[in-house]
Amino acid sequence: MLRIPEHPLPDDTVAQLAAYQAEVDAAASYESRVAEAKRLFSLRNKKSNPAFKTVRETLDRMCSGARRCMYCEDSVADEVEHFKPKDFYPEIVFAWANYLYACGPCNSGKSNKFPIVSALSGQIVHLSRERGEPILAPEAGDAVLFDLRQENPLTYLQLDLQDTFYFEPVSSDEASLEHQRAKVAIEILRLNVRDYLCRARAEAFDSYLARLDQYVRWRDAGVEPEKLDRLKHSFKRMGHPTVWAEMKRQRDQLPALQSLFEQALEALEW
Repeated sequence: MLRIPEHPLPDDTVAQLAAYQAEVDAAASYESRVAEAKRLFSLRNKKSNPAFKTVRETLDRMCSGARRCMYCEDSVADEVEHFKPKDFYPEIVFAWANYLYACGPCNSGKSNKFPIVSALSGQIVHLSRERGEPILAPEAGDAVLFDLRQENPLTYLQLDLQDTFYFEPVSSDEASLEHQRAKVAIEILRLNVRDYLCRARAEAFDSYLARLDQYVRWRDAGVEPEKLDRLKHSFKRMGHPTVWAEMKRQRDQLPALQSLFEQALEALEW
């Protein structure tokens, strides 16, 4: 996972989303606002709706590769996902800044799971609401999961490029909030237990390595600049961009990577 580049919405779409949100906010109680948030989002979030057509097109441009899921970077992103779940935060159900583009397995796995760091206790609280329980507003607190629109998960996560291709916490201090945030994200998003994701990351590593080697050979052989530019551009459109980011970050730990990057320092800017 990486921080997602920001793209603005057109003014008319922003205005339409604000109008939708006003309908939710007009409900008399928190419980009724939650119900309206669910009902109205389901009603409005249609490909035939011009506002949400624009939302999806803009999220598409913010995705890596060919519209890859912003969480796993593997499957096609086809669901508008609320970072803060509408079950708990109806006041931002139509907020552009609260939207990500996700695949079905990631979106359904995350669902309405949303741990927070309690403003009262400072401890991690897992927001939950079982069927039939009172619908009450959540306590105040900061998100534990990474908001990909606002922060870089690689501050807290690292990818094992030498063996498992699992995500691991950067911090080894299990008691630290940094370690706990990483662990919670790995567990809730099921980043390591889906074996096909680990295989895909390993394959992406091999592909990036081969392309970097090809770039060095082509450049040194005097291949025309246009052909080199196309190859460089391909790095920005490949799947699993987190693998490439980690290859750059961990280049000194892997001899094959270190040698190639020493020959092509410019690749660190791609």
